[in-house]
Amino acid sequence: MFMFRDSAKALFLSLSVSLLLFAACSAPEPEALPRSPAFGANGMVVTANPEATAVGLQILQEGGNAFDAAIAVKYMLSVTYPIAGNIGGGGFMVYRTAEGEAGALDFRETAPAAATRDMYLDEEGNLIDGLSRIGHLSAGVPGTVAGMEEVWQRFGSLPFAQLIEPAIQVAEQGHRVTAFNAEQSNRFQEEFAEVNTQLPLFVKEGGWQEGDLLVQPDLAETLRRIRDEGAAGFYTGTTADLIVAEMQAGGGIITHEDLAAYRAVWRPAVSVAYKNYRIHSMPPSSSGGIAIAQLMLGSADFDFAALGHLTPESIHLMTELMRRVYADRATHLGDSDFYDVPFEMLLDPQYIRARNADISMEAATPSSAIKEGEVERIESFETTHFSIVDGAGNAVSLTTTVNSFFGSKVMVAGAGFFLNNEMDDFAAAPGVPNQFGLVGGEANAIEPGKRMLSSMSPTIVERNGALYLVLGTPGGSTIITNVYQVLMNVLEHGLGLQQAVDAPKMHAQWLPDVITLEEGALDEAGMEALRALGHELRVIPQIGRVQAIQLLDDGRLKGVADHTRTGDSVARGF
Repeated sequence: MFMFRDSAKALFLSLSVSLLLFAACSAPEPEALPRSPAFGANGMVVTANPEATAVGLQILQEGGNAFDAAIAVKYMLSVTYPIAGNIGGGGFMVYRTAEGEAGALDFRETAPAAATRDMYLDEEGNLIDGLSRIGHLSAGVPGTVAGMEEVWQRFGSLPFAQLIEPAIQVAEQGHRVTAFNAEQSNRFQEEFAEVNTQLPLFVKEGGWQEGDLLVQPDLAETLRRIRDEGAAGFYTGTTADLIVAEMQAGGGIITHEDLAAYRAVWRPAVSVAYKNYRIHSMPPSSSGGIAIAQLMLGSADFDFAALGHLTPESIHLMTELMRRVYADRATHLGDSDFYDVPFEMLLDPQYIRARNADISMEAATPSSAIKEGEVERIESFETTHFSIVDGAGNAVSLTTTVNSFFGSKVMVAGAGFFLNNEMDDFAAAPGVPNQFGLVGGEANAIEPGKRMLSSMSPTIVERNGALYLVLGTPGGSTIITNVYQVLMNVLEHGLGLQQAVDAPKMHAQWLPDVITLEEGALDEAGMEALRALGHELRVIPQIGRVQAIQLLDDGRLKGVADHTRTGDSVARGF
C-alpha cells in the first residue's frame, strides 16, 4: 500500500473527483474542442485528448505541480487514448524544475530475458515478416507504471490516489469515444480478432461510432491495483499473473522475473547551447536528444533566416543536415547502459562542422555517399506527447507510446490494456529497417534487458537562462525532424508558436534518398527546384502533431495544440 502524505485529504479529494467525473461521463455527446492557442498565468496543459487535458488542468487547480499533473494525464490517456497512451508501453520525460534543474527519465520498455539477437530471423537469416510487429512475441517489458511511480516519488506533491482516481472512474463509468479514436479502433478490428487469445472489448460488431460509450471494467481494476499497491500492483501480483498468462497463451516470452526486474532510469538530459538559447532533450535510449542537438549545432553554421522559411533552399539544406544526423543515429546510438555511445564526439561542434563540410547548395548528396545501407519504408504517427507547465515554473515534456497504434494489438485478458510492439525498434539484423524505415546496427542489436532505440524527443528550451519552450510530438522517425523544424521556425524564422506548429513540415533521413513533404509545404515550382538539385520527392497528408507551451515576455503561458492535423489535441490554461 502507498503511504499517502495526507490520507484524509486524499480520500476527500478522490471522492470529489469521482462525483465530478461521474457527472461528466453521463454527458450525451463529446464537447467541441476549444480552439488553440490557450493562455494562462497559473498553469498550462496541452495533450492529444480532451479528457487528459481536463484532468491535468484539474490537478493544477487543486494545488498540484506539473509532475502531479503529468501522472494524472498519463493514466487518463491509458483510458481515453489507448492507441498510444497505454500502460502496456513506455516513454521518456524531460523536465525542468522551477529552480532551473533539468533532467530526464527513461521508462522505455526492455527486452525480456529470453530475447535473442536473431529471434525474428528465419534459418537463412531473413526477417520473418510481421513477427516483430504484431502478436505476443513483439512485446517488450512495459515501463509506464514504474516511470510514473518514479516521478511521484521524486517530485509528487499530492497523494498518488488523487492523481490516478480520475482515470479509474472514467474507465469504470465510461467515456464518449471521439471520431479519431473510433476511426483508429475500426482500422484494426481484424488484427484484434486475429492475435488475441480472448476477444477484447475493442472488437465491436458494426464498428465504433463517435459518441459511443466505452466502458473498461478490467482496466479500472488494473488501475485500482496500481492505486493501492503502487508499481508492485502491476509488476507483481494479479496483474503480473495476467500478463504472464497472456504471454504463455500466445507464445510470448515475458516472465514474472522480467516484470519484477524492470526499473525506470533517471538520466542527465542532452543539453546544448544555441545562440542565447539552451536546449534540453532526451538522451539514449532515445536518439532524439542527440539528433536534435546535432541538427541545431549544424544549423548554427548556416544563415537559415536569409534562406527563408519553407523555401527550396532551406528544405535542401535541412535535408542535407538530416541525412548526416540519421546516418550517425544508425551507427552510433543505442541503449547507453549496454553500448558506449560516443556523446562527446557526436556533440563536438568541430565534428559536426567536419561532417557537414561537403554539403553543397548546388546538388543533393546521395545517402550512399554518407554511409552504406538500404531502406524502403518511412514514417508513422503512432505515439503521443504532452506538455505541462505549472504556475511556479516547473515544466514537463513527456512522450509515450506502445509503438504502433494499439502496439502489438494484444490486449492482456482480464487486465484491459494493450501490450506494446516495441521489440520492432531493435535492429533485427544489421541494415534491416524497422517499421519506420530506420536502420540500426550493433549499437541497437537485441539483448536481454536492453532498451530499444527510439526517436521520441521531449524537449525544453531556455532563453537567457529562463524557461521558454516545452514541446514534443508523435511521428515515428519524423519526431526528430518535426521538433527541429518547430525550433527553427521560432528561433530562426521568427514565427509565432501557433504558426510554427501549424506550418507544413518536411522530413528526410539517411536512406531512402527521398524528401517527404507535407501537403502544402511547397508549390510546384518549389518542388521542381528541389528535383533539379537531385532530390526525389514524396508528398503525404500529415507529419507530426506537436503539443507546445511558450512562456511569454509578460509572464503568461501560451499553450498550442495542433488542430491543423488529424487528432483531438487540446490546450487549456488557467
